[in-house]
Amino acid sequence: MLDLQRLRALHAVSVHGTVGAAAAALGYTPSAVSQQIAKLERETRTVLLEREGRGVRLTDEAQQLVVTARELLAIVERAETELEERRGVPAGRLTVAAFASAARGLMPGVLADLAARHPALDTRLSEVDPHVSVDLVAKGMVDVAVAHDWDIAPLPAPPGVDQAVVGDDLCDLLVPVGHPFAGRKAVRREVLGGERWICQPPGRVCHDWLVRTLRTAGHEPDIVHQADENPTLVALVAAGLGVALIPRLGRGPLPEGVVEVALDPMPVRRLYALWRTGAARRPAIAETVRTLQEHWPRVTCRP
Repeated sequence: MLDLQRLRALHAVSVHGTVGAAAAALGYTPSAVSQQIAKLERETRTVLLEREGRGVRLTDEAQQLVVTARELLAIVERAETELEERRGVPAGRLTVAAFASAARGLMPGVLADLAARHPALDTRLSEVDPHVSVDLVAKGMVDVAVAHDWDIAPLPAPPGVDQAVVGDDLCDLLVPVGHPFAGRKAVRREVLGGERWICQPPGRVCHDWLVRTLRTAGHEPDIVHQADENPTLVALVAAGLGVALIPRLGRGPLPEGVVEVALDPMPVRRLYALWRTGAARRPAIAETVRTLQEHWPRVTCRP
């Protein structure tokens, strides 16, 4: 008889692409995932993974087994949902994926509140980029994703995934003290040409939004410094190395040497909670979404 946990490990490797990434998503060590798959290979008398460069490749037999694993995991999820629905109390394990500033600025309070209200609910958080986290929900690797989009770059929910709005996160232009914009209450997007920009790397939502916005206003952005984390971007602005557009959520107090200026019109990114349609009846899902929406006004910097 095939072991469900071993099938889950193989399914995770197929979704994440590497044993290490699968282990991180499952909360295991890479060694533990490798051992699970090795046991599955012995049980099925089939080679499931082959070395490919520094990573692994699923064999054709493994790909077929993944299809079966996905079906079995969906059945298990339905059974767990029905049991929890009958009890009417949030319970069991719930995995949540959130992007960096939400993980820092929103999730600690939400997770603490859920733990205090529902001791039978075991909530686990992973920090994941929005585009990736939505895909993980669709593939059944994560129960709830906290993701975001921008006003000119929507993030559609794929088929089989439901979503609810958590709130709107405003974005400010940060400039060094002494910058010509520092004394203004607001600046128009059309006057941003010629600035030296500090932002996240290509492929990140914030980077793509900045490029699209400036090009729409007739400017090709001069991006001089790139970093993943907002605190690093703020520190680079404080050093007088450029300007940045940074959302308020999870940003924290600004250091000396940095001035916040409103952009007109003000950029907005909208936060969503997303979950699989098939799990919508699960009380833990409904309670998590409600708690996210309840906490949003508490973490918004100001109206």
